[in-house]
Amino acid sequence: MNPVSYEAVRQIAVLRLNHPPVNALSYELRRELAAALDRALTDVAIKGIVITGTDKAFCAGADIPELGTPRAAQDPNIFTLIREIEGSRKPVVAAIAGICMGGGLEIALACHYRVALTDAQISFPEIKLGLMPGAGGTQRLPRLSGLQWALNLMLTGNPVRAERLMDTDLFDRVVTRDLIAQACDVAMGIVDADVPPRRTRDLRVDEPYAQALLQMARNTVRPRLKGGDTAAMRVIDALAASVDKPFEDGLRLEREAFATLEQAPYSRAMRHIFRAERSASKVDGVPADTATRDIQRVAVIGAGTMGAGIAMAFLNAGIPVTLLDRSEQDVQRGLDSVRRNYEATVRRGRLTEEVLRQRMAQLKGVTEYGDIADADLAIEAVFENMEVKEDVFRKLDAVMKPGAILASNTSRLDVNRIAAFTNRPADVLGMHFFSPAHVMKLLEVVRGEKTAPDVLHTVMQLARRTGKVAIVSGVCDGFIGNRMITFYLEQSMVLLEEGASPQQIDRALENWGMAMGPFRMSDLAGLDIGYTIRQRQYAQDAGARRSPLADKVFEAGRLGQKNGLGWYKYVPGQRNAQHDPEVDALIAAHFAATGRTPRSFCDEEIVERCIYALVNEGAYILQEGIAARASDIDLVYVHGYGFPRWRGGPMMAAQTVGLASVVRAIERIRSDGDACFKAPAPLLVQLAAQNKGFE
Repeated sequence: MNPVSYEAVRQIAVLRLNHPPVNALSYELRRELAAALDRALTDVAIKGIVITGTDKAFCAGADIPELGTPRAAQDPNIFTLIREIEGSRKPVVAAIAGICMGGGLEIALACHYRVALTDAQISFPEIKLGLMPGAGGTQRLPRLSGLQWALNLMLTGNPVRAERLMDTDLFDRVVTRDLIAQACDVAMGIVDADVPPRRTRDLRVDEPYAQALLQMARNTVRPRLKGGDTAAMRVIDALAASVDKPFEDGLRLEREAFATLEQAPYSRAMRHIFRAERSASKVDGVPADTATRDIQRVAVIGAGTMGAGIAMAFLNAGIPVTLLDRSEQDVQRGLDSVRRNYEATVRRGRLTEEVLRQRMAQLKGVTEYGDIADADLAIEAVFENMEVKEDVFRKLDAVMKPGAILASNTSRLDVNRIAAFTNRPADVLGMHFFSPAHVMKLLEVVRGEKTAPDVLHTVMQLARRTGKVAIVSGVCDGFIGNRMITFYLEQSMVLLEEGASPQQIDRALENWGMAMGPFRMSDLAGLDIGYTIRQRQYAQDAGARRSPLADKVFEAGRLGQKNGLGWYKYVPGQRNAQHDPEVDALIAAHFAATGRTPRSFCDEEIVERCIYALVNEGAYILQEGIAARASDIDLVYVHGYGFPRWRGGPMMAAQTVGLASVVRAIERIRSDGDACFKAPAPLLVQLAAQNKGFE
């Protein structure tokens, strides 16, 4: 199918972009649009041109995989198209429905006139990829919308409905129907008036308080810049040029800035995550056309904090939920927790009372397994103990209807063993939500040995429906995220027991970009959780590395934020971690008892040891086939563990440094006496020797 169709309507050539799914500006689309433009411009019977898209998308902008590649420069490129459109002697009208983003919006700005449906959404999302508009957007938009709207759109990257811009010069008409007919009317009106088309580049930015707005924007974004990301400041500089420089000078500044950003490591990393999010749904052995099971009602077993959060995740998507627990009191506690969370959202103005009532009406609580027999999906969210899980799954197996999916929210237990407690292992898989489950986007979907393809596909599609980023993991202790974090936390404990303080370790990793250092993270999760996991490991493996300091801190009654005392202390009602001299005393006593002398560490060594522990275990996970792609591992850490998006996840961060450098660093750490640091994964060594990355 040709990505651009051509139709003559009343002496107007209607060029319709139809390149699924969102009319991205691929080379094929650019080539066919250029050919259609040439045809319309050379046909003497054609007096005007309308460029439009589908009901869902005018044009979503650049084809992201092309960025940074020679293919993106192939002619016709976007600059060629814009030059032809803006220079046309025949009036060109953009007819906009659905989304109009990035380069697609820049094409619309180059058109002489614009007509949009009221609910059309325009945006410049480049800032979310560490980029900026690069085809004249910073110079044309302020000439039409005004400087304040241009700052808002380009610095947030968020979409705005066309109806909100009706009082600007951006749109000549904002309509509710007959989009193409109205766009043709605008074009014919110009033809009949026998006036030259209005070119955006010839307009001036009319903004009496331009310098004040620009300075306010600089003051706002400067403190938020991370990891060398200068995209926001470069946007402001380019918009400033639209005010006080000739159009061509502003265009040149914009292109130079875009070229610099396109090659910047942080932009490459953010584009990597963008692509990763779109490839994560591709699962080996599960074709895209695999049938799905119908999920109309969900049951959640366990009405605690996690169970309540999981219930909310489905309620937010309009899916009714039944919450089951052992007693009426436990059930009511869960229902109350859900209501309190929604009421807090109402107080913040992010939810209406009416929506709260609708969602609570779709939630009911029960105490008998027979009352959830009609659910299409049952998710257990009970205590992390195999005997408890066994009891739940045997009961589910006895009551759930044929074809129902049975899922465990386990964070590290063997899903194959859990499936074996039932007579329907093909219907069983893991759905590991991250807390708080109604907020965190990550969902690890654990594929058991016997999980049916349609079960896996159903849950992956359901994850999208609930706004989750779903990553498929194989079965192993801790799956992807928690298996890797074990080695990260182990390195933080090695550093602590050799002389680095919790504060220095946290500060080094947070300055590097982590949302939270390992000791603050442990306090948030609860020191009892880490203690329980360690005791299980000690029991299973007599040679497992011990963490005596961590054990002593827990055994001193310090549970983390839940009782205000962990590696730090916390004021009731606040989550700010405060230095606690009592922890210093515990650490000092440990060194005195062991006769060891603490040594000093630089921040770079702290970061290397912790981050490379993640990378190394990630390479083992890839080698074993637990994860299908390195980019899946990156998504787990960006969406589940506070890894900085602008570094692209641990595997991308390692590629940026160079895998050979990572291997040398690991060997150096091991030779310095850290025997617990695992040997470099064979896959990591192999790729480093071949001077390759993970993908």
